[in-house]
Amino acid sequence: MTTQPMNGASLSVVVPVYGCVECLEDLVERIAQSIPSSIARYEIVLVDDASPDHAWRRISEIASSRGEVKGLRLSRNFGQHAAISAGLGQASGDIVIVMDCDLQDRPEHIPNLIEGLENGAEIALAQRIGRQDSGLKRLGSWCFYKVLGWLTDTRYDHTTANFGAYTRKAIATVISMPEADRFFPLMVQWAGFKTVLVPVAHDARAHGQTGYSFRRLLSLASRIALSYSDKPLRLVVGMAILFATLALAVVAFSISKYAAGEIQVAGFTSIVASVWLTGSAILASLGVIGLYVGRMFNNIKGRPHFVVSEMTGGRLDAISVKRC
Repeated sequence: MTTQPMNGASLSVVVPVYGCVECLEDLVERIAQSIPSSIARYEIVLVDDASPDHAWRRISEIASSRGEVKGLRLSRNFGQHAAISAGLGQASGDIVIVMDCDLQDRPEHIPNLIEGLENGAEIALAQRIGRQDSGLKRLGSWCFYKVLGWLTDTRYDHTTANFGAYTRKAIATVISMPEADRFFPLMVQWAGFKTVLVPVAHDARAHGQTGYSFRRLLSLASRIALSYSDKPLRLVVGMAILFATLALAVVAFSISKYAAGEIQVAGFTSIVASVWLTGSAILASLGVIGLYVGRMFNNIKGRPHFVVSEMTGGRLDAISVKRC
């Protein structure tokens, strides 16, 4: 088994920014202090996903005083995973760290994640021990991954998320994926590279509130399932078979009642049952197919996954219409 040399490697830290302007300076400082001595060069890529607290001004100030900081500003809120994709497109390091901006992911664990890439691993995911989220958020996260795992026939560990260290090979694979609906953990898992889990402590959110409500998590799960799995279509087929079985059972019951003389008007019950059951099955099937057609339409349009309206250091034209 080969060991990847980390001495002299370059490092990029990609951070999507939304609703945590108060902790950006502390975040950058703690990241800088956590970079191991084996890293020859590092950069911090902060991606403002149209944060409602006007984070871009703070990012620009930090970038002007710290040469290792790059800032990207998306033209509108494209979502966390599109923002991650935007940052990955600008990350130049041999190793890439992806983490959230709210300091629940401790920058001090970066050296541990980098060490996890030794012995041939391409991905080192942070496994959050003792999550400091509210009970409702933990429940929402658990439900999200359960629903998503069931819909995509994939096993997810709800203790892991985006926080992790990734080799250039893993990041290049994710960037090459053309899906319009971006979901970073699933794209990484689909690549199939050797992955290790690194236990890390988890902190309470330093500032602001999460942008993921319970309803938004379930909506995200269904959207991802439609983009990455055909299981809903297979469920529709199973439902159609179930409805057909029920309709036959109702018809058989109706015939038996008619034969016993308990039904005066022949065929009424079986017709009503057949119409309602068949109609429901058809409408449900068309609805699911329509959702898939909608997702296909979004991908066929070929629009960029994100639009960068401003950045520190130039090269705006190179990424403002980029489709990862």
